[in-house]
Amino acid sequence: MAVQKLPLAKALNESLRKALETDPKVLVMGLDVGKLGGVFRITDGLQKDFGEDRVIDTPLAESGIVGTAIGLALRGYRPVVEIQFDGFVFPAYDQIVSQLAKMRARSLGTVKMPIVIRIPYGGGIGAVEHHSESPETLFAHVAGLKVVTPANSSDAYWMLQQAIQSDDPVVFFEPKRRYWDKGELDTEALPGELHKARVAREGTDLTLLAYGPMVKTCLEAAAAASEEGKSVEVVDLRSISPLDFDTVQTSVEKTGRLVVVHEAPVFFGSGAEIAARITERCFYHLEAPVLRVGGYHAPYPPARLEEEYLPGLDRVLDAVDRSLAY
Repeated sequence: MAVQKLPLAKALNESLRKALETDPKVLVMGLDVGKLGGVFRITDGLQKDFGEDRVIDTPLAESGIVGTAIGLALRGYRPVVEIQFDGFVFPAYDQIVSQLAKMRARSLGTVKMPIVIRIPYGGGIGAVEHHSESPETLFAHVAGLKVVTPANSSDAYWMLQQAIQSDDPVVFFEPKRRYWDKGELDTEALPGELHKARVAREGTDLTLLAYGPMVKTCLEAAAAASEEGKSVEVVDLRSISPLDFDTVQTSVEKTGRLVVVHEAPVFFGSGAEIAARITERCFYHLEAPVLRVGGYHAPYPPARLEEEYLPGLDRVLDAVDRSLAY
């Protein structure tokens, strides 16, 4: 068994390397992905080993990067595009929404769009706006796009493999504050379904639902709550679109309570859709209203205010206490 302990960033690098080795139609494109190896070093060493024709340094023009990837996909390639930071994706938003997401439906399914757009997202690195944002709901709202995010090294490796193999476009959000968190990776294991949620910790009193960078925070909150005799189940959503409501429903029917946690602003966030759907599905099982914990409806703050903005252990535990108090 090829089991190793790797940082999430290194697991992504290994996954890209495997994809490039396996399929000559896989290309990696983006700003500084080649010689520099990416600003977070996710593509480190790939251009040296696979050449400039397969690991391509592009101009600083996100619309051009994604537009070129669409053209390459039409010609049978599988481009993996890196957007350097979350807030840099918006020059390409027109290409993604108007072309990439609609091409398959526009052609009645005859044209495939096997493109992965990798986006480091979220805060926790002391950076300012355009470098610390969580725009996942802006993409999850767009029909034709799949939106996923790993929370650990194993999921980073396998979910990226599955995204690259998909014939539909996948927006792959990477939790940059977790890049250097180490986790076990078995490169010979059989991966689970790409869009299936995972119960990360069993519990009976309340369900904490999170994805990406907040999964670790919720696991820490569940451990802290257990010291006070509270049994908290943690569900890692993994996929934001499509969304595995069945796994969430099963957990909530068991616990009777749900708290949804994400870094993105609560206002019109993914937690709102989850709260509405679970209230519809689990109305007679709920012992308390579905609560949400997230960022504030404000531009991302300077580094000194970051910890006040981001949902942390205290805010999650406060929501757990409020839910259990009903």
